[in-house]
Amino acid sequence: SSVFAAEVMEVFDRSPTDKELVSQAKALCRDYINSRLIRAGVSWSKPEYNAPVPGGKLAEVSSILLRLGDELEYIRPNVYRNIARQLNISLHSETVVTDAFLAVAAQIFTAGITWGKVVSLYAVAAGLAVDCVRHAQPAMVHTIVDCLGEFVRKTLVTWLKRRGGWADITKCVVNTDPSLRSHWLVAAVCSFGHFLKAIFFVLLPER
Repeated sequence: SSVFAAEVMEVFDRSPTDKELVSQAKALCRDYINSRLIRAGVSWSKPEYNAPVPGGKLAEVSSILLRLGDELEYIRPNVYRNIARQLNISLHSETVVTDAFLAVAAQIFTAGITWGKVVSLYAVAAGLAVDCVRHAQPAMVHTIVDCLGEFVRKTLVTWLKRRGGWADITKCVVNTDPSLRSHWLVAAVCSFGHFLKAIFFVLLPER
């Protein structure tokens, strides 16, 4: 795992490959989900969860992603909670969970890609993961992480490459006054309104 961590950190010195962007996306997703499970007070054992915690630059990206997620979830609290209930899906079928997640992901990005929407994708993944653990389906967390990785590979990799990778998210935040506790402003939040209303009205095929 230390080799992986070294690789991940090195990536920021040059242009990242597709594979690296996807593995970073998944590491960020594990970190985000873990923080949300802790916050929800949901205890879970982490089977085969030996993936490294993001280090170096990726750790900075991870903390920014979480702070942006906090802002987003604060602005729209109902959207990112009880996602399974909102989508009216069973959490016992891997296919149903992955289809639902991918349908919502596709809906988020119908009108283009912004960092705000990427944050929203992570918030949805984490909300769904919390639901899964609450409904005694902890193994489904890995499914969600893999699913997000696959979505990034198919849909977001080209966009991420154009921006030089995940570190570009640091440009989204403004530290208004370093002497106070850091207050972060989400540059992209204004683009949310219209698609958030639609996001959970995705009609999913009955299974």
